[in-house]
Amino acid sequence: MRLFPRILAPLLAGVIAATPTLAEERQEAVTLLRPDAVFDGESAVLHKGWAVLLRGKRIAAAGPGLAAPDGASVIELPGLTLMPGMIEGHSHLFLHPYNETSWDNQVLHESIALRTARATVNARVTLMAGFTTVRDLGTEGAGYADVGLKQAIEQGIVPGPRMLVATRAIVAPGAYGPRGFEPGVVTPLGAEEAGGPELVNAVRRQIAAGADLIKVYADYRWGPGETSRPTFTEGELKAAVEAAHSAGRPVVAHASTAEGMRRAVAAGVDTIEHGDEGTAEVFAAMKIKGIGFCPTLAAGDAIARYRGWNGAAPAPASVQEGFDALARARKAGVAICMGGDVGVFAHGDNAREAELMVKGGMTPAEVVIAATSGNARMFGIGDRVGTVRAGMLADLVAVEGNPLVDIAAIRKVSLVVKDGVLWKGPVRP
Repeated sequence: MRLFPRILAPLLAGVIAATPTLAEERQEAVTLLRPDAVFDGESAVLHKGWAVLLRGKRIAAAGPGLAAPDGASVIELPGLTLMPGMIEGHSHLFLHPYNETSWDNQVLHESIALRTARATVNARVTLMAGFTTVRDLGTEGAGYADVGLKQAIEQGIVPGPRMLVATRAIVAPGAYGPRGFEPGVVTPLGAEEAGGPELVNAVRRQIAAGADLIKVYADYRWGPGETSRPTFTEGELKAAVEAAHSAGRPVVAHASTAEGMRRAVAAGVDTIEHGDEGTAEVFAAMKIKGIGFCPTLAAGDAIARYRGWNGAAPAPASVQEGFDALARARKAGVAICMGGDVGVFAHGDNAREAELMVKGGMTPAEVVIAATSGNARMFGIGDRVGTVRAGMLADLVAVEGNPLVDIAAIRKVSLVVKDGVLWKGPVRP
């Protein structure tokens, strides 16, 4: 795998003007991609005979009968399906696969410099797996390092997906870890503690430091061996959501209990993560309010395997409840996010969540639409990425086979283009 990309378009500083000058157009590389078929990110059919024309960082045209303009490069992609770059909905680039003990070690003993170096590798692996955008939901003790990694990717210093970052995330005082130390001794934590009126200030601090979105833990385990319980009151959550929305930032809620979910939904969060104990009533309320659901099946699957489940025996309750929650959410008509809580398991294995969503009853077409245009709409970036059509950013991947009928096809990534830059694929003529 090459370290350096082949450039389809120059990396431009700033935003490309909507109507570039003739001189600017002449400087933009023009490339025609000719795959066997195109999945446009929205319709559950493959478009045979389509080609996609790239001009600079954007898609100039997509459809049948496209000819290469004079001076354009042509990349033939026989046997491949071209589709939008996939969007990972729940990632932690600053974590590596862990069980409960090694999570503590990462937060307490690994330096931010070490964790950032590791995160750059995780970012590159994620991009090469065909995920050109990630919603990264907390650095888990690495402070605001995700903001710096995002900037390094945007500036072309390191390869990686475009990032939507949550920075530190927010937990109720006493409700997170690491734990087990003398009470009163200040220890590093995996998120920022705040409650009451200070919760609003924590939201504002994180936004000022570069957060694209705010993550709150609506419930968690108060002590070792305890089950999860709500941590914030409904009023606290409403205040946090109002502060974030006033600044134009969406709010993500970690919530596994029915009551934690209910409070988060009443507060007006934008997505619920995990939701294992979600009831039909809670999911019906989410549907009414247009709140998305990210079931993170792969995280539960991975943790069960770390604890000894071999995958062949009947699934433990911790795994089955995730599938049951997904079924209830789908029955209620809730929009489903494709996001696996990557970092609990290996980066680059993002397709694991998609495969489990199919196992949970979704069709491959439903899953790949969720991973492209669905996530893009849910995250408020559907005007830029997630579909193959003129004017969109040139974030594209080519896979072997038909992902609309075989979800395993998304593991067979032969080409990755992000912002018009070819990171993986055939040598350009």
